[in-house]
Amino acid sequence: MKLADIIPLLQLEPLVVIDDLDFEVETACGCDLMSDVLAFSQEKTLLLTGLTNPQVVRTAEMTDIKFIIFVRGKRPQEETIELAREKGINLYLSPKPMFECCGLLYQGGLSSEKIRRI
Repeated sequence: MKLADIIPLLQLEPLVVIDDLDFEVETACGCDLMSDVLAFSQEKTLLLTGLTNPQVVRTAEMTDIKFIIFVRGKRPQEETIELAREKGINLYLSPKPMFECCGLLYQGGLSSEKIRRI
């Protein structure tokens, strides 16, 4: 699913835009436990979270996640936004709750991450 299709679907407000709208997202992960993100995330994954602290960006960097969507209209701290710019990670804000965002992405054809045994 292309980012250009996700933006209107989730009513996204851009906070940090690094990659173009043709970027192809393959899977999505809706999670507030960064330890789960570290354990299960894979390339070309979109992270949806309600956490807004810099640790979210650091976790995304470690797992090669290039897109973070903050749900429920929660605005990240300025420190988080600056870190995302520095690390080349795209940040967006959705007014929708995580459950609805995940449902809309799934309905739009985006698959969930495949659980890897560790």
